[in-house]
Amino acid sequence: MAVNIVLTNQKGGVGKTTTAASLAAGLVMEGKRVLALDLDPQGNLGFSLGLNADAEGTIYDLMKGNVDIREIICPTEYGDIIPSDITLSAGVKEFYEKGRESLLKEALSDIGDEYDYIIIDTPPALNILTINAYVASDYIIVPMSSEILSLVGLTQLKETVDSVRLSLNPQIRILGILLTKFNSRTRLANEVKEMAESVALQMDTALFDNKIRNSVSVSEMPAHGMSIFKYAPRSKPAEDYLCFVREVIERIG
Repeated sequence: MAVNIVLTNQKGGVGKTTTAASLAAGLVMEGKRVLALDLDPQGNLGFSLGLNADAEGTIYDLMKGNVDIREIICPTEYGDIIPSDITLSAGVKEFYEKGRESLLKEALSDIGDEYDYIIIDTPPALNILTINAYVASDYIIVPMSSEILSLVGLTQLKETVDSVRLSLNPQIRILGILLTKFNSRTRLANEVKEMAESVALQMDTALFDNKIRNSVSVSEMPAHGMSIFKYAPRSKPAEDYLCFVREVIERIG
């Protein structure tokens, strides 16, 4: 049965989609069967991994019940992808009806045996789409950039996860917090690291041992539709993300 992992942070610009793309691609490099699912109406995950815009359908069509899940799975060199686009924005209002928190879980139940990992990228918000991701997942990974403002909102995220655990998905747990855009030579980055360690303890988790160092290659990568491992294989972020992928595998066991 697949291990479902959701990447989440309600603050934008923290490297969430880059981390989702790198985790999916890195797991494929490790010989795993991977499905990457884009639950962000911006649709950046598929774009970052070179997916063409002419897909037969999107995650919105699936959650609406208009298509079978296998109809919208797009094979790529980085694993399979279920794309998203701006039409998913309508779902934020449509899916708020009672009982709609498990739409994604139900949709994924048919294919759980076909993958080792399902990686879910979420919008920078705590809304019904994010709740669906939490209900459908086993683990949460929280990417956060090495900035003070990235700490804001983590308490609310914990409260949301706790609520989902109590009522909808008792097995979900936070696998760890991943520091991105990290520069160990700056005082700010190390201060944020110390504060993030304290917040992680309050969230009953820990920082990942590996931090993602900053590099222009991370910003350039999405425009080329390549994973960091292919676009800049010798870069510091490529090295860091590969170590992170292996740490994820080890933590899950």
